[in-house]
Amino acid sequence: MRIRLMLAGVAAAGLMACPAMAQDGQYAPQLTRIITEAADGSCLAAYMAPALLDACNAQIANMSPALHAMGAIQTMAFVSAEDTPEGKVETWSVKFASGPTMNWVIGQELDGKFSVVGAGG
Repeated sequence: MRIRLMLAGVAAAGLMACPAMAQDGQYAPQLTRIITEAADGSCLAAYMAPALLDACNAQIANMSPALHAMGAIQTMAFVSAEDTPEGKVETWSVKFASGPTMNWVIGQELDGKFSVVGAGG
């Protein structure tokens, strides 16, 4: 099964514009919760900036069954981090119990809320 999500695509151009600066990942716990809650059918308002929350809520009906079908997160491995004008964006390789290994991005955090969370095959 292939799933492609981008909850806040406005940051994609910013990711390409700046070189990698950060050396390790910090957002694994938050990404884990966001993915787990989305698989259960909820958008995690505690970690999502308003625009991301709106995008998540608009997609959750389709996103949740696909994530749920992939099963629990088995492993997460930090891939890279990019500094963007709006803040750091990390990439994580996420392996699901019954699904593929996917690259997920999370970042542009302000006051504990993220503007970017997304995944692609």
